[in-house]
Amino acid sequence: MKFRKMLTVPLFAIALTTAVFADHVAVDYDHAENFNQVKTYSWSKVHTANSLWDDRVKDAVDKELTTKGWSQVPSGGDVALVAVEKTSVQQEYNTFYDGFGGWRWGGMGDSTTTVDNYKVGTLIVSMFDGNSKQLIWKGRSSSDLSGNPEKNTKKLDKDVDKMFKKFPPKG
Repeated sequence: MKFRKMLTVPLFAIALTTAVFADHVAVDYDHAENFNQVKTYSWSKVHTANSLWDDRVKDAVDKELTTKGWSQVPSGGDVALVAVEKTSVQQEYNTFYDGFGGWRWGGMGDSTTTVDNYKVGTLIVSMFDGNSKQLIWKGRSSSDLSGNPEKNTKKLDKDVDKMFKKFPPKG
């Protein structure tokens, strides 16, 4: 029975660690808006921490909206789009026990705690009614980032795809 408890604790810790690094996508919208009447959009603003990403964000969103039958126009679209990206540093604390006991069994032993820093990128895409300027749709995506731009671009494409998976919403 003790062996089963000892095995359960590390597996639980692994499950928690996996959840921390999972991608998260959320969408909200104005339920009164009739998205079936919207056919065109214009970019109002794209702001990322690294200007190289401005076009990558636009391309990912353009691809999704084009597949939904929407067309981009230089200005005056039915919808104005704004995309903002921010990067933050998160910390994860890991405590390892060696020797006998540890926190769970009250025995003697040493513990070591390490801190791992990792970057999280958050992309927020907002749609505003072209006439009233009221917010009608918002998508938010957060993912852990690597030092590899190609890998991050693939994550961006995947997250934007998830963001627009059930788009346009059925009011």
